[in-house]
Amino acid sequence: MSWLKKLVIITLSCFIAGLTVIFGSYLYLKDDLPSVETLKDVRLQTPMRVFSQDGELISQFGEKRRIPLKINEIPPLLIQAVLATEDARFYEHPGIDVIGVFRAATVVATTGDYSQGASTITQQLARLFFLSREKKIIRKIKEAFLAFHIEELLTKDEILELYLNRIELGQRAFGVGAAAQVYFGKNIQDLTLSEMAIIAGLPQAPSVLNPVRSPSRARARRNIVLGRMLTVGYITQQQYDEAIQAPIVSKLHGAQITASAPYLAEMVRKEIVDTYGEDEAYSKGFQVFTTVHSTQQAIAVQALQQNLHNYDERHGFRGPVAVVWPATRQENEDGSVSFIEEKRLSEEAILAYLDQQDAIEKLTPAVVTLVENRSAEVMIAGGRKVQLGWDGLKWARTFISHERQANPPKSATQILAPGMHIYVREQQGEWRLSQLPQASSALVALDPTDGAVRALVGGYSFGLTQFNRVTQANRQVGSNIKPFIYSAALEHGYTLASVLNDAPIHEWDAGSGTAWRPKNSPDVYDGPIRLREALAKSKNVVSVRLISGVGIDHTINHLAKFGFHKNDLPRNQTLALGSASLTPLELATGYAVFANGGYLVKPYVITKILDDQNNVIFEHQQIKVCQDCQPAIAQADVVAAEQPAADDLGNLESAPVSETAPAPTDATATPAETFAPRVISPQNAFLIAEAMKSAVWGGDGWDGTAKNLKALKRRDLSGKTGTTNDVKDTWFSGFTPDLVITSWVGFDDAESVLGKTAWNNNLGVEQVSGGESGARTALPPWQTYAAAALADLPEKFPPAPVGIVSVRIDNKTGLLTQATDNSSSFEFFQQGTEPTQYASPNNPDLPEHQQKPEEIDIFR
Repeated sequence: MSWLKKLVIITLSCFIAGLTVIFGSYLYLKDDLPSVETLKDVRLQTPMRVFSQDGELISQFGEKRRIPLKINEIPPLLIQAVLATEDARFYEHPGIDVIGVFRAATVVATTGDYSQGASTITQQLARLFFLSREKKIIRKIKEAFLAFHIEELLTKDEILELYLNRIELGQRAFGVGAAAQVYFGKNIQDLTLSEMAIIAGLPQAPSVLNPVRSPSRARARRNIVLGRMLTVGYITQQQYDEAIQAPIVSKLHGAQITASAPYLAEMVRKEIVDTYGEDEAYSKGFQVFTTVHSTQQAIAVQALQQNLHNYDERHGFRGPVAVVWPATRQENEDGSVSFIEEKRLSEEAILAYLDQQDAIEKLTPAVVTLVENRSAEVMIAGGRKVQLGWDGLKWARTFISHERQANPPKSATQILAPGMHIYVREQQGEWRLSQLPQASSALVALDPTDGAVRALVGGYSFGLTQFNRVTQANRQVGSNIKPFIYSAALEHGYTLASVLNDAPIHEWDAGSGTAWRPKNSPDVYDGPIRLREALAKSKNVVSVRLISGVGIDHTINHLAKFGFHKNDLPRNQTLALGSASLTPLELATGYAVFANGGYLVKPYVITKILDDQNNVIFEHQQIKVCQDCQPAIAQADVVAAEQPAADDLGNLESAPVSETAPAPTDATATPAETFAPRVISPQNAFLIAEAMKSAVWGGDGWDGTAKNLKALKRRDLSGKTGTTNDVKDTWFSGFTPDLVITSWVGFDDAESVLGKTAWNNNLGVEQVSGGESGARTALPPWQTYAAAALADLPEKFPPAPVGIVSVRIDNKTGLLTQATDNSSSFEFFQQGTEPTQYASPNNPDLPEHQQKPEEIDIFR
């Protein structure tokens, strides 16, 4: 038995020596081992997500894609796939798999290869959180000690949950939830067994095994995972056979964006980064909720894009994007047209070409494959062939300039040829020829009661340009300035019944030695005209006479009350014609003052911010309009508060707050400061809003410039068109008591003109179908959006404020009348300003006492 005793002694000695070495190693390394207590309160780095008011995802920002999941939210088959591949004895070992260690040691002893893995999931978790990836003995020893600590601190399910959410899986996807979205565009619950096996096989080498980079390697690794699952008994033979035959279909997917508001999302991103810094903004899992509703926002986007396409089609076809192969057009003896195509590409080559082209919004790249007399066939990505009927082609007169186009085409062969790379888009179930619009546009909608942005579209495509025209495009406003000029006039003795002369002005400028001759657009003059009608018809010369009567300084001071910077307002009479440059958001904010009864609200887009644990870390404190929440303010007490320029979200004062960031004004406001300041009297706001209704509904025998809005059948609509000199900018701003909307259309270069819609005739006769203007160019998207946004809101007619009276006046003179026919109408006045004299039936001319000396002096 001596040999047995020796064996026992040797074994015990080795065991004791081993324990001594392990204990000694622990004492040696313990000061270098990080504390694993942090795992109890681990915060996974997750991107910032921006949501609409109704919870739809607008955008996601952050380098690392992660979708944290609870263990019970992960499909059991996926968990089993990971366990079968990475750590089959996970629920049995104490953090170290002794069998795996002996296996790895055997490989090292026999081959000298240290690459053989023996790490358990717990060890991998220790490495992920605390250690490097270097394959050294000392790192493996540290890893083992940390694994024991982790197993003491956390349950097996907690360890597995951390691992499945933390593991890097390639393409910036961290965790199985993100991998499901990145590689397959699915929620994790919707994955197939084959897709689960692909994800489970990624931890070994995510950069080379992922299905986007190498489908063949991903397939081989998937098959290994499925084989292990079958061996362990996690799946049946039938499940294995079906999954092993499944094709590898994968491509990179972005976040599941369900609402289109990229310009607004960028505003939010900038504000969060400015407040918290990039590290926190992109990794703390902020959930930012905004003021826009996804449905209304989608309608705003569609309305703006469709309007730009309509404008583009009015001005002609600029030709194909490129020519993939040449086609020579020839006319046959029978009068038909055919094409000679010597270098026509095969369908496979066409598909390969299309795969390299990007869609832009609703524009689909296509290659023309066949052209007939009144139709064409094109191929789009995926090999689908679609037909372009004549209704989708006949608009394509050849573009010459924005003011001139060639004759209307008579056949498709005059427009297209095989081999052309073009864009097509689907509209109402039919495909039509299209092109990328050159003009730009913006649309913004506000709630006038608190400044909440309800929709915001900063351009045709955020992917093409991130320039946000709602907040960054300072453009001449044209006649959109006139309601503010008229508001100033009401403060200086004018009424809506005041009569001014709508006649050409020739004012001598001694400084320049020339005469200033402002004109109406169109160049039509009505003679003596009441202010209500002049505003509705957008009479330029009447605005000039008003600003002359009120004075430049008084006018600018009054306009500053609406939030416009005085420095942005020219100190001359061109201000009356809209020479000031403002952004659409600034204009909408100004119009909100008329809509809400005289209060200046501050636009905002962030309602609240949650952290990754769904705790509210910021909530916007509304500064609301409230007629009954504060004492009535006398006209002398009206404030002229200037609003900061709204060039980015920071100027909107909706900055979030945190322990590390200074609190914004809203967050520290006292209860007395939670109401918007009154900047004009309720009577003034009411009168201008009423006058602007005439732009929609007109009067007896005359129409306003926004007459197309009658189709909405809402009597609570107030609006104003705007068109600048040479038609470089077109506007429409309008409102109800519930919503303010501003729409702009123009070119980004600020020099190109929108022009006329006309075509060239071979006989030398120009046939004009109408010019661009605020009513034709900027009003349609406004109308489309308003029709949807106001559909569920009943008409609202707030009562006239105290101090407003209504009397019957003579339409020609603005004086009192006893007539009850269409020569008269009721008009609103601030009490004390209504006329006291009756119009003389024998002398309908403008009464002398109605004329001001300043108005007479400007005639030359």
